[in-house]
Order: sequence, then C-alpha cells, then structure tokens
Amino acid sequence: MKFDGHLSFMNNENESKDFGNRYHLIPFAVLHPKSVSDISSIVKCIFDMGVNSELTVAARGHGHSLEGQAQAYQGVVISMESLRVPEMSFHIGKYPYVDVSGGELWINILHESLKHGLTPKSWTDYLHLTVGGTLSNAGISGQAFLHGPQINNVYQLQVVTGRGEVVTCSDEQNTDLFHAVLGGLGQFGIITQARIALQPAPRKVKWIRALYSDFTLFTNDQEHLISSTNSFDYVEGFVIINRTGLLNNWRSSFNPKDPVQANQFTSEGKILFCLEIAKYFNPEESNNIDQEIDTLLSELSYIKSTLFQSEVSYVDFLDRVHVSEIKLREKGLWEVPHPWLNLLVPSSRIHEFAHEVFGNILKDTSNGPVLIYPVNKSRWRNGTSLVTPKEDVFYLVAFLSSALPSSTGKDGLQHILTQNKKILSFCGRPHLGIKQYLPHYSNQEEWKAHFGTNWEVFFRRKLSYDPLAILAPGQRIFQRANAFSIE
Repeated sequence: MKFDGHLSFMNNENESKDFGNRYHLIPFAVLHPKSVSDISSIVKCIFDMGVNSELTVAARGHGHSLEGQAQAYQGVVISMESLRVPEMSFHIGKYPYVDVSGGELWINILHESLKHGLTPKSWTDYLHLTVGGTLSNAGISGQAFLHGPQINNVYQLQVVTGRGEVVTCSDEQNTDLFHAVLGGLGQFGIITQARIALQPAPRKVKWIRALYSDFTLFTNDQEHLISSTNSFDYVEGFVIINRTGLLNNWRSSFNPKDPVQANQFTSEGKILFCLEIAKYFNPEESNNIDQEIDTLLSELSYIKSTLFQSEVSYVDFLDRVHVSEIKLREKGLWEVPHPWLNLLVPSSRIHEFAHEVFGNILKDTSNGPVLIYPVNKSRWRNGTSLVTPKEDVFYLVAFLSSALPSSTGKDGLQHILTQNKKILSFCGRPHLGIKQYLPHYSNQEEWKAHFGTNWEVFFRRKLSYDPLAILAPGQRIFQRANAFSIE
C-alpha cells in the first residue's frame, strides 16, 4: 500500500500509552496519516480481509484515554494528530463555523478562532485534546448547561466507517451515522473532519469561587444558576474533604472579597463544597459587569467570608488546567497512573449519592479534584450514542485522582482503585439510575446494562457501519473474532 503519510512498525511504545497510564498494549503498526485517504485505505484493506483477519484499528488523538480505549493490541493505531488536513477554514456569517481536522487540538482552534473574534461555544476543562476524541465521548464542561456539550455544537462531520468508506454526515445528511458517531466511543467511524459552531468571543473573564458547608444549599444554588435566564457563563463546583489551608492556597490566583474574615476561616476536618463560576465580558463593559455579578451573587447562600474573585483573559481562563500540567510535569507527577472515575448522577439522587460517597467512602480529597456540577439535558442533542440518566437535570461527578507509582498508602494506585470500586458498587443500585461517563466495562453484559434500552440501536448501528468490529477495540464492547455472533 502507498500512503501520503507513513506506517511505522518499530518504536511504537508511545502509542501503547495513554493518560490513564495503566494499560500498555503494543500495536502491530502505527499509521501517521497525511490524508483522509490514508485512513480509509488502511481500514478498507483490513475490512476486505474479512473474518479471516483479527486486525483491528484504533484512532488515537492526544492520548488522553484512561483505560486503553485508544489502543489496539497487535492491531493498527492511527496517530490522528498527524492528520493536518483540512487546514482550518472559517466561515463568517450569521451562523459562523470552522472546518477542522479530526486530529486538531481544541487549544489550536481557540487561538485561530480568536484571530477572527470568534470562539467555540462549549469546552472541556482541558483543551489539549483532539476534536475527534472529545466528540467521540461528549465534551462536557461548565458551559454545558448553557450550550450543551461539544457534541451539541458541531454542524457536520466527515467520517471513515469500519468499511473504509468516507462519508459526510450531519442532521440533514446521513443522519443516523452522524448521531451514531457523536458520543459513539469510536465504534462506528473515525472522525476525520468536523464543522464546529462558533460565536463572538469575549476578551475577559471574572472568575469566582465561594464555599458552602451545607450540601443542600450548594446544590440548590447550582441548580438555580443553570436554570436562570440571566446567569453566569460557566458553572462548576468541587468537593473538598479535610484540606488544610484551603483559602490560603487560593490567594495565589484569587483575591478575597473580605481578607480579614477569610483569614479566620478554617477548612481542616470539614466537608466543604466549592461553587466555581465565571462571567465573560469585554473591557468596555467593565463598569456594568461588577454590578451584574453582585446582583447574581446576592441570590446565593454561600459562606460570605469565602468569596474569592479573579479577573483573567478569556484564553487564560479556558487553558487554566494546562498551567497545572506544566507544574506537575516539572515535578515528574504528570505521567503517573490516573484512575479517574466519571459519573452522571440524576438530580433526584444526588443527596443520597453525596451522603454515602462523601460521607462514608471518601475520607479526603488529597489525591486530586472531585468535580460536581449539574447540567440541563434539555440543551442536549437527542439521538446520539451518549448515555445519560433519564432525568432532565443530572450532575457530572468526576473523581480526578493521581496515584504515586511507588506508593502502597492512601496515595497509591491500589487504594484509589479500591475506593473507586466501593463507589461503583454503591452506584450499581438500580434505583439510583447513575451512568458512567467515559465508561469502562470488562464484558458485553455490563455494556448492555450501561446502554439499557439504547443497546439495540447501538448494536444495529455497529452492524451497519462496522460489521467486522474493526474499530476501537480498546473499548472492549465488541470482539473482532466473533463479530457476527454477538447478540
């Protein structure tokens, strides 16, 4: 086969790793594509081999998967960051958009969009991820209550199916494939191009944090903010259990509204809930923005002495996690195991969840942030492959732990995995209706339970677009060898 890019059969250790740093499966080969035809050719070649071949194909973006989802043991990994076509192309009109490669990083889209005074609407907390990677999951952050996740904010995709066909799809064209691929965990096609919705970009951000000790007040305020017509542009939150000197740590990035009272507040031995919110604005609006924020804050029930604020650029706010990455890399603490656990919890069950998990299972939050914030499903596109709870309002709860490789203590991998197992055991109670986000299961029965009534549609789409189960073997949903015998 001839490629515009190249196939690599040696030194492919990098493609056997991911951010989770727990699975290391060496591929047979790595394709570094320079064109979409490189990708379609190799998939079609493997498809044409039929059931006699066990070769699989995994598309790998920036390698931020957690449990080997973008790996292909003895298969072919496609390094999507090598795909630089098309070059970013902007359409400026009533509904502006940008056409980008599926291997493009969101941080690059941000910088290029801002040159046109535009920005994507919905983000993830970390921007050094590929478009194809986040759209294959959902892409959820603090803007999702307002704009829906990233899969809501894409007009069109170009996809290479498991048959090697190159297909353009949207809400109007090849709609079933479009909906299948969005949130489809890479099971139906490799996203090679995407048309991303844009909007006018702000230049500045008021970034605010405040603490609660009462979980009911905290969730009431979060749900009030996501349902208000005039609200903040970003609403998230996190849980803090038994942390020392919390507000002092904030002072490096935030200013206390009342420094004297803030000095007297102690966080030791407490379970606290932090509301994190942001309001976007332009410098010419700065006279009104403080008054607007004060009005919004006056409706909330946070602990008054814990209000902290900061004013940053729009780019610095969106790329805030990258600052932490640089610091962790300097300390050698970035490329460690990340046994993350992401859950979607119905609003009606969030108190029961919090009572058990934050009250009994989790003893502290020293291993990494624990995010918690609500979203409105009414803002989300129907018919995609993404599985969410049945209620209109549900919470993303994300346990973003880092493990020290050599430790056998509370900051060690085994301790965190045991803790995750306890949380999942509780979440498995059917009446709770909790779903995993970025799900990971070890057998098809568990996947069927995850998809529930959506399994039949998911399975039918698999037979239509990847009948030999060539794509994304690392998700462990379908087995290549017996693709035709799955039920």
